[in-house]
Amino acid sequence: VQLQAFGGGLVQAGGSLRLSCVASGSNLTFRYMGWYRQAPGKERELVAGISAGGSTNYPDSVKGRFTIVRDRAKNSLYLQMNSLKPEDTAVYYCRADSGWTWWGRGTLVTVSS
Repeated sequence: VQLQAFGGGLVQAGGSLRLSCVASGSNLTFRYMGWYRQAPGKERELVAGISAGGSTNYPDSVKGRFTIVRDRAKNSLYLQMNSLKPEDTAVYYCRADSGWTWWGRGTLVTVSS
């Protein structure tokens, strides 16, 4: 399984970005998919997760601003990020679980103040 994340970039505070992650190399139905981020000097943290049944979870830091969407037909995962803040600056990774855990390579999001 390979996960390819893209859609990062530079955006001003208050702006929006949409990240995409495409899974290839398998027809697995992932039990869980999620977006994580890692800022310089900090640990990787959950941004948004979605189960196979469609249940989602977000940390308080992004709740109401970020939305995770899963498209099973396209084997893809998306993260709509609105009202971005400078503290959202990080490398964003997608993750997929199905017994094993796979990580994408990450895409950089930079939010300028």
